[in-house]
Amino acid sequence: MNETKTCRESFTVKTSIVLPPDTNTYGTLFGGKLMAYIDDVAAIAAMRHGRRNVVTASTDSVDFLHPVYEGNSVCLEAFVTYTGRTSMEIFVKVIAEDLLTGDRNVCAMSFLTMVAVDENGKPTPVPTVIPETEEEKSLYETAKERAEFRKKRRKDSEARAKKYGTGLPW
Repeated sequence: MNETKTCRESFTVKTSIVLPPDTNTYGTLFGGKLMAYIDDVAAIAAMRHGRRNVVTASTDSVDFLHPVYEGNSVCLEAFVTYTGRTSMEIFVKVIAEDLLTGDRNVCAMSFLTMVAVDENGKPTPVPTVIPETEEEKSLYETAKERAEFRKKRRKDSEARAKKYGTGLPW
């Protein structure tokens, strides 16, 4: 597959209002709920880029930089920053907004790796991504470093899984 697409062609925005069932006892958005939103918006961006079904291969750490309170809106922006043969790195930025004051904060950022799959669930090629803006170029240029870190982290995780296995008392 020699097709190319720009980062902006995968750009995806998801906005929601934070309601009481979405919050913990502190009145802030459940971290797991936000992580589900992140995975959702990243998958949409990846599918827009590859026009294939995708699976999540990894999610880099999610640092919660600012709380998202009940009544705030939460806006997630995502786009493909880098592509391999079948994999895509997606950058997700999360902005919380107090809808009454207009105050906005970046409350989280994350990188996810999605793999395009065919109808049999096998990895399938995706178009090469072409960055255009300075932000896109910066993310593209640093993607290989993040990918190497992910490979090391995965090997470490595989070694721990083998060491600890499936036996009790876990």
